[in-house]
Amino acid sequence: MEKLISYPISVLFYLCFGLTLVIFHPIQWVCFNVFGYEAHKKSVDYLNFFLTKCTTILGTTYVFENREILPTNVPIIFVANHQSLYDIVGIIWYLRRYHAKFVSKKELGKGIPSVSYNLRHGGSILIDRKDPKQAIPLIKTMSEYIEMHKRSAVIFPEGTRSKDGNPKEFAQSGLKILCKYAPSAYVVPITINNSWKMVKFGPFPMGLGNRLQFIIHEPLAVKDYSFEELIEKTEQAVKQSIKN
Repeated sequence: MEKLISYPISVLFYLCFGLTLVIFHPIQWVCFNVFGYEAHKKSVDYLNFFLTKCTTILGTTYVFENREILPTNVPIIFVANHQSLYDIVGIIWYLRRYHAKFVSKKELGKGIPSVSYNLRHGGSILIDRKDPKQAIPLIKTMSEYIEMHKRSAVIFPEGTRSKDGNPKEFAQSGLKILCKYAPSAYVVPITINNSWKMVKFGPFPMGLGNRLQFIIHEPLAVKDYSFEELIEKTEQAVKQSIKN
């Protein structure tokens, strides 16, 4: 029944979602090219605010737990499980004060209004998952960037989205480089729940009435742990709170 009801609602959702992306693309361009980084960052924040509002058409709500424990004026490496693109929309808007930059696959760097432009110009990096060596200098550059500007990087160490909420094994290489070249950073594990249910039928129709939960866990200072301890604590924190 949910799937049947979702067809007309999903059409309306995609119209609003797509229109928002198209409208904000030239806004981003003007902000970036005329006014610079801060203006462009604000335009991306409000793009994602409106994208979250588009998802309310589907009955979607967002809950971020424990934001008050996040450190300030330090670089942060957010490490999360990955369930759908709505993970990213939520993180950009609700954690906007931390200037989140993403490690993304290169295919997203072209062809998507607003999204591709932000990935290319907003401080994120685009990696070729078929060429791991190419990713190393890019992730190093991102590490040095967040270390210098006290901003944040977001990495999904599963490497790809989980289609049923069950977590995949964490890859270590990207996080290891981020920690090595951002030594004053804090690693913050985040558990994301129910995002996969947004696309449980595939890209169309959409899932209805989902409560997306983002659980922020205790920040871990990179300098206080060996990398082996850090990845173990991070993976354990993320996975122990995943609900299917």
